[in-house]
Amino acid sequence: MLGRDGLVSGILQPMINTDVLIIGSGLAALTTALNLAQTQRVTVITKKTLQDSASAWAQGGIAAVLANDDTIDAHIHDTLVAGAGLCDEVAVRYVVEHGREAVQWLVEMGVPFTADATSETGFHLTREGGHSARRIIHAADATGRAVQQTLCQQIKQHPNITLLEQHIAVDLITGAKLGLNDQRCYGAYVLDNKTAKVKTVAAGYTVLATGGAGKVYLYTTNPDVATGDGVAMAWRAGCSVANMEFMQFHPTCLYHPRAKSFLISEAMRGEGGLLKLPDGTRFMPAYDERAELAPRDIVARAIDSEMKKRGLDCVYLDISHQSAEFITSHFPNIYQRCLDLGIDITREPIPVVPAAHYTCGGVITDLSAQTDLDNLYAVGEVAHTGLHGANRLASNSLLECLVFGRAAAMAIRATAPSVAENIPEWDESRVTDADEEIVLSHNWDELRRFMWDYVGIVRTDKRLARAAHRITLLRDEIDEYYQNFRVSNDLIELRNLVVTADLIVRCAQLRHESRGLHTSRDYPDTLGVAIDTILLP
Repeated sequence: MLGRDGLVSGILQPMINTDVLIIGSGLAALTTALNLAQTQRVTVITKKTLQDSASAWAQGGIAAVLANDDTIDAHIHDTLVAGAGLCDEVAVRYVVEHGREAVQWLVEMGVPFTADATSETGFHLTREGGHSARRIIHAADATGRAVQQTLCQQIKQHPNITLLEQHIAVDLITGAKLGLNDQRCYGAYVLDNKTAKVKTVAAGYTVLATGGAGKVYLYTTNPDVATGDGVAMAWRAGCSVANMEFMQFHPTCLYHPRAKSFLISEAMRGEGGLLKLPDGTRFMPAYDERAELAPRDIVARAIDSEMKKRGLDCVYLDISHQSAEFITSHFPNIYQRCLDLGIDITREPIPVVPAAHYTCGGVITDLSAQTDLDNLYAVGEVAHTGLHGANRLASNSLLECLVFGRAAAMAIRATAPSVAENIPEWDESRVTDADEEIVLSHNWDELRRFMWDYVGIVRTDKRLARAAHRITLLRDEIDEYYQNFRVSNDLIELRNLVVTADLIVRCAQLRHESRGLHTSRDYPDTLGVAIDTILLP
């Protein structure tokens, strides 16, 4: 058996064998799976159900150059400006140039994008913050859900795709853990939450599509599954990570005691929504000439500044000057959710606050989505491709999922798989059932609270040092718990969260400037040369 120290011993047991193991079920995962399934046996695992992902929560849309009055160079320029000097221009150009064909693939798959008979594209294109043109193709205000539902139907019907819901990856199986002299990935150990048993999944290729790490913060727009699993597993397996300090805080999350993680789409500001103080005064023009259409980092800092300066619990986003018909047709889901909470957005403003939204850093990959380990790929929010730099441009995230999901599939089809004999089963011979699970909930709460307080929108050296100290204490306690008790979904997520928090803080401590999403009171200036923050295992 394979003990948790990575040593091999004992008798081998049957395992699951697959050509490609995909960990996650968002747009990046589904895109990769569907582009491989014609020639490969694909196994997709997801922590909850197939539709539980950040992709399904995406409201705005997909940025791509589709209109005749838009250009590739304009989209590249907007992305580079938002990225504050840290984007990899080669990666940006690669993604933007492949945008149209990626969107066309979704159209062919049957995604019901909002139509517009007056547009030469046949679809309604909206504009969001940081974009110089209308280039966001969308399905009303629930684009992610429409895309996910369409692709999920294809996944469930495909004979070469095996779906394992209620499964969470524990750790990757690597050559180093198997005592082999190579830098390869051979699959993963996976906990079946229904049986509480750990399965061994041997795979020729493994794809991390686990999403981001928003749940490391107290307030987030992310679903509960966004616990940094892929970044943590890849780091433990020996992969490099980069730019984890750049956590994007979405400016407008609904502020209401009965609303959990409900995002108010960037598109609402693109269609004329105005940010106001409680007395109805606008404040964004004082912070940026683009006002409400400034990039997210600028808008989030402005809101944070106004709230702290005036002692506010929230600010307000007002689109009530538009007609009721316009609002209900463009934002039907936001309208209904707010109305359910007693807020009629056709007549009154929406209370909003910033919340952790998107992890711009991640596992370093090349343009084929290949990581440092052979036959291990990372796609979507878990990856650092160089596209986002120090701040992601609105609606470039789903675009990245599509382009790199297709790129990973192409690379996998063109390379030889990893084949390992004698992969051992998971070893539970030296652990027992947990005695006090209150430890997990207490540590989870403590971690998310001090990350919000000390590693939020504005940072200082002292705050980061306090966070680092608490992370060390928590990590030791969690590691001891992990070594002595049987794994559970909560323990796996907490273990991954503390690793991810550590990587965020370490990257933040290394950046002695303010750039993009990283704002430091101790280093308020932006350096003349932009350098990625790279952590080597």
